[in-house]
Amino acid sequence: MEELVQRIKEDGRVLGEGVLKVDSFVTHQVDPNLMEAIGYRFAEVFAKSGITKVVTIEASGIAPALFAAKKLEVPMIFARKAKSLTMDEELLTSSVYSFTKQVTSQISISRKFLSSEDNVLIIDDFLANGQAAKGLVELCQQAGATVDGIGIVIEKSFQDGRDLLEKMDLRVVSLARIASLNNGAVEFLEGDA
Repeated sequence: MEELVQRIKEDGRVLGEGVLKVDSFVTHQVDPNLMEAIGYRFAEVFAKSGITKVVTIEASGIAPALFAAKKLEVPMIFARKAKSLTMDEELLTSSVYSFTKQVTSQISISRKFLSSEDNVLIIDDFLANGQAAKGLVELCQQAGATVDGIGIVIEKSFQDGRDLLEKMDLRVVSLARIASLNNGAVEFLEGDA
């Protein structure tokens, strides 16, 4: 997606080997027009897949997931990283390790929102080691739902996340694929969509 790649070139900052900061438009301050274009692009790619739910993880995946769900005219569910006092029903849970934050979180979704009748599109902001997406897949599997594909805003292709997910027979669609972050420069591969 050229608009996203251009924005990364203009506003993304390499903080070291393996770390790209995009807090001015994705992970802290959100550009709603860009997020809408990203979400709509995912919706176009998966338009004929019969998606019934879009699933993401809080927080940075919510904006593109919401726009994709809106365009697909289906609900969006986000997995919580902390249990709320109001989440007293049966939960689907999984453990997820964050490469950026260097912590493991227990993520959860209320069982009442996912079922074996759902065909899910998972959306996440980054793909590095694939642990967040894998955790979301596990939540969907616990509910008996089918995961049709995984939409990734920015993929660090030099890490093994894509390989992990593809070995699970999952379709991965990344809008921006980064080949390397060496010497403070972002080098791109061609995106999937």
